Amino acid sequence: MLYATLKILHLLSIIVWVGGMAFTLFFLRPAVTMLEPPARIGLMHVVLRRFFGAVVASIVVALASGIWMMAIFSSQAAQSGASVNMPLGWTVMAALGVLMMAIFGHIRFVLFKRLQIAVTASNWPAGGAALAAIRTWVQINLLIGVVIVAVAAS
Repeated sequence: MLYATLKILHLLSIIVWVGGMAFTLFFLRPAVTMLEPPARIGLMHVVLRRFFGAVVASIVVALASGIWMMAIFSSQAAQSGASVNMPLGWTVMAALGVLMMAIFGHIRFVLFKRLQIAVTASNWPAGGAALAAIRTWVQINLLIGVVIVAVAAS
């Protein structure tokens, strides 16, 4: 029961993160292009601030639940006397997940900070440049997230 609960929490946290990136890139961003730069950049700043809070929560849940599930697996293997060999898919998912977290750290603490400074100063060209950089890294993270989902599904 505990393992199943952890797995559900893990999956839901990934759905929020990967789904949020897909929504932002494929639906929100194209829709706001009709707005003038001050409105577009201001709106994206507010949306990203809220979304990044959800991503932080998703990272905490994904990391904690993933480590806990691995610990349960290792403990059960050790109790049965079997050697502990993590499935290759788990290793790939964990490594790519940590990479996604590092990329998110760069997005949140470097690029988003540039966006915040630009919005505060009403420097719309700098805000647009910050959003473009964020978009590029979010695209990379979305691709990695899709690979993780493919590994998990196979």
